[in-house]
Amino acid sequence: MFGRKNQAQTSRAAEALRLVSVSKSYGSGDSAVTALDGVTLSLPAGTFTAVMGPSGSGKSTLLQCAAGLDRPDSGIVMVDGEEMTGGSEAELTRFRRQRIGFVFQQYNLLPTLTVAQNTTLPLRLAGRRVDRGRARQILAQVGLGDRLGHRPDQLSGGQRQRVAIARALVTEPSVVFADEPTGALDTRSARDVLRLLQEAVRVHGRTVVMVTHDPVAASYADSVLFLADGRLAGELRAPTVDAVAERLAHLGDDTLLEV
Repeated sequence: MFGRKNQAQTSRAAEALRLVSVSKSYGSGDSAVTALDGVTLSLPAGTFTAVMGPSGSGKSTLLQCAAGLDRPDSGIVMVDGEEMTGGSEAELTRFRRQRIGFVFQQYNLLPTLTVAQNTTLPLRLAGRRVDRGRARQILAQVGLGDRLGHRPDQLSGGQRQRVAIARALVTEPSVVFADEPTGALDTRSARDVLRLLQEAVRVHGRTVVMVTHDPVAASYADSVLFLADGRLAGELRAPTVDAVAERLAHLGDDTLLEV
């Protein structure tokens, strides 16, 4: 199991993520660019959501604000029923380390650390007890039980991303944010990574929010949120590859409706 039930988990909110009127702009004056324009959304716990949109639609900014990596100009971000906006940088860092996991396109592994050390790094940074047996268990579940002493340069891209997933899950977070997690992988490795994210949600109750440009990757999610010009532009539940591609092709249409 990725997630062992504990007191903190049993008391977690049914709503994993809520954004209320979140806006974010970059620059100033005539050169200002609105990346998010009053986005409001709610994601239940234990769901897998993909976020899609054309370049410049605001999907990466949405992930960064929702994950506490960037502060919105206005609006409220709540994770697991607790507001994340408004605190100090130290409070925000502590909140992220307790409640949020990250999986990035380029893995973000430290080259001098072993697989096991990279996996337990978030626990060390948070000053939490490192349960090496627990880390070994998670690494075995992602298919890396025989790679504990390897360093990132001794692994394939798919294996590196599996380390990143294990690292994201070891803290037992409320929400895992994945930013183009399959963007640097071949087709087979991408499929393996997406299945691991599915398993984290469907079997072990995690909540995953994934930014992607790939309709195939999006089809692994429970639903897809579409963004255009910094605003939500519809939702597609139980997505298929063809349905996602069709919706993307018509994102600018005034007739776009929620399904």
